[in-house]
Amino acid sequence: MDNLLNDIEEILLMGPGPSSIHPDVYKALSRKTLGHLDPYFIKIMDEIQVLLQSVMNTKNNLTLPISGTGSAGMEACFVNLIEPKERVLILINGVFGKRMQEVSTRLGANVDTLEFDWGTPIKPELVKEKLESDSYNLIAMVHAETSTGVQNPILEISNLIKETDSLFLVDTVTSLGGMEVKLDEWNIDALYSGSQKCLSCPPGLAPVSFSEKAYSKIINRESKVPNWYLDMSLIGQYWHQDRKRVYHHTAPINMLYALYQSLLLFKEEGASNVFKRHMECHLKLKEGLTELELDMFVEKPYRLPMLNAVSIPDGVDEADVRKKLRLKYKIEIGAGLGPLAGKIWRIGLMGHTARLENVERLLKALDRILN
Repeated sequence: MDNLLNDIEEILLMGPGPSSIHPDVYKALSRKTLGHLDPYFIKIMDEIQVLLQSVMNTKNNLTLPISGTGSAGMEACFVNLIEPKERVLILINGVFGKRMQEVSTRLGANVDTLEFDWGTPIKPELVKEKLESDSYNLIAMVHAETSTGVQNPILEISNLIKETDSLFLVDTVTSLGGMEVKLDEWNIDALYSGSQKCLSCPPGLAPVSFSEKAYSKIINRESKVPNWYLDMSLIGQYWHQDRKRVYHHTAPINMLYALYQSLLLFKEEGASNVFKRHMECHLKLKEGLTELELDMFVEKPYRLPMLNAVSIPDGVDEADVRKKLRLKYKIEIGAGLGPLAGKIWRIGLMGHTARLENVERLLKALDRILN
């Protein structure tokens, strides 16, 4: 039998994730595997926590990568912070807000939602009205909505929530590592992300962080966390730097090597330089799309630099364009989801993908296909 791995092509990943991987991260994956309680591996774990705290701008002790993709990070936050019958408000303007609603509903919470048109941001004034009439145990939103390319006004929302007793939960799967995330300054109680977007690590890890307020909620629950694998009161004992490590599950050792290397690359380049690079690539892409007579789907003030939603012109077979990009030019871009299926392309400029030469390569390919 032929080994299919031998024929994997190198594809330029310019979709909504995963992103392209830096060669140093591939090297890190191939390092010799250690045991999950090996003293040298524990040193790496400690460094990962420090580096994650820096990227998130937090002092939270309970900051660590969940063994699972970004969706596991989402589930970890909800199963730890919600108990049956508690009141939850989800702010929704895309697929991933809808997933928050689905998860919290399955946990038996009393879930309210505020929904906004896809492609538009959450409106703080409507959130303000809602909070003046109702109180909630937890309020959740997406910072960078991957399904639409919209950046939500997180600071304005956080200023409203900090006047309440609610826990504030934020999805930063697409934003972390590509734009500023200020967990402590924004009064976020729980945050989750993914390794495969702007951190440019393969899929499989979900960085999370919990404030002291959130941790107090976890350890003082009336009922046990319903998911043993994602119980932060147990996982935290394995990752706690000041105590003897208590085995919970076998950590994905080599994936953690990869995340460690990704975070080192972020630190070496410097946060401001990383964010500048993402924005420069976004502006270069916008300029080139304009020359091709292609329009951005999201209004300028709310556009994400790392996830660009592009309106599909009338008469263009969007799936055929993506197919030709993949087969002929070895470039992947994403399709629209839900009500935006067939209406937009999603072009990712995340992490190691966010380089000007990649933008130029995509624009040339699109030019040839469309013209």
